Amino acid sequence: QVQLVESGGGLVQPGGSLRLSCAASGSIFSLRAMGWYRQAPGKQRELVATITSGGSTNYADSVKGRFTISRDNAKNTVYLQMNSLKPEDTSVYYCNALRGSDLVFAVPVGSWGQGTQVTVSS
Repeated sequence: QVQLVESGGGLVQPGGSLRLSCAASGSIFSLRAMGWYRQAPGKQRELVATITSGGSTNYADSVKGRFTISRDNAKNTVYLQMNSLKPEDTSVYYCNALRGSDLVFAVPVGSWGQGTQVTVSS
């Protein structure tokens, strides 16, 4: 029953930064782990970052050290700060509520939004 609306994507040069936002519905938001996914054409969907209800985080190796996931439970919003962007980060980014927060075993349980396009190019 969680609905998500992603925003903040755009076109940025390599080395640049973007901050994505995900507005979630429902009072259960604060009780759920949340995650950011990305999916590029021809590739599988990849879970790149998770955050628990208590604020613990986990990152895929591909983004570790460059991306930071955070949440504001009062605003029912989760964020993804993306720094030092690379062309290979180009993708559509989605957020979702998770069952669990492990990158391997987490399962998305909310409805998928439209995502937000991130393009890293000169």
